[in-house]
Amino acid sequence: MTANTLASTALQFEVSDQVATLTFNSPAKRNALEMAMRDGLVVALRHIQQNKDIRAVVLTGAGGHFCAGGDLKNMAEVQHENGAWLSRMQILHEWVQILLTLDRPVIAAVDGAAAGAGFSLALAADFVLATPRAWFNMSFLKVGLVPDVGALYTLPRVVGVQRAKEIMLSARDIDAQEALRLGIVMELHAPEQLLTRAHAMARSFVGASPTAVSLIKRSLGSALGGGLQDMLTAEAQAQALAAGTAEHREAVNRFLSKQPLAFAWPAHKD
Repeated sequence: MTANTLASTALQFEVSDQVATLTFNSPAKRNALEMAMRDGLVVALRHIQQNKDIRAVVLTGAGGHFCAGGDLKNMAEVQHENGAWLSRMQILHEWVQILLTLDRPVIAAVDGAAAGAGFSLALAADFVLATPRAWFNMSFLKVGLVPDVGALYTLPRVVGVQRAKEIMLSARDIDAQEALRLGIVMELHAPEQLLTRAHAMARSFVGASPTAVSLIKRSLGSALGGGLQDMLTAEAQAQALAAGTAEHREAVNRFLSKQPLAFAWPAHKD
């Protein structure tokens, strides 16, 4: 299966230089998460999960917005019985689980709106880059709903429990500067430089050890759930695995022979 066969109108999928780019592409709706987009995400994420040649993922949106959240028209058509909503959420969580546990770096490039499920999708990334005109809103309470797409797990881990409560219960806008201060956003870039920076960061991982990247992500994913001894045990096991890889041996040899290392984080120019 190729990237071309995965591309759809609502979700554009392409792979270049071992980096997959998923673009939410419904500008007329500010890239609201309509069913066609959700279906595209399922297929694309499963493909990425199985294709180890893809070394990093970039999430972005077309037309000056990231994603404005769930499609309210579609929500209105869902039956109001608990069983119907529970089934909807279980289907949603199939691909959310893949995204949150993916063993490769995920970078969100956010311009414009990241509201509701769009905010949650940005939080599912390992790194969030944004433009000064980006804004975030956990808007679920405005329509009587609870944050989803993993936000109840991700947001308190980024900003702390008290601030997460305030963000979710106020359903207020957070501008790019505040998002940067809170740690929701890691870097701000001009709109014309946003994707360039995101792709440079993603391509840097092509030279990294995929085993080490996977182990770091897996270990940090459980870092806040276990005690010290659990983390020391996980750290020892992960390091033993990483030390046995060809990438580790090559990096040591390059260092000792004063050659450039294969992995280098791209510099951020303010």
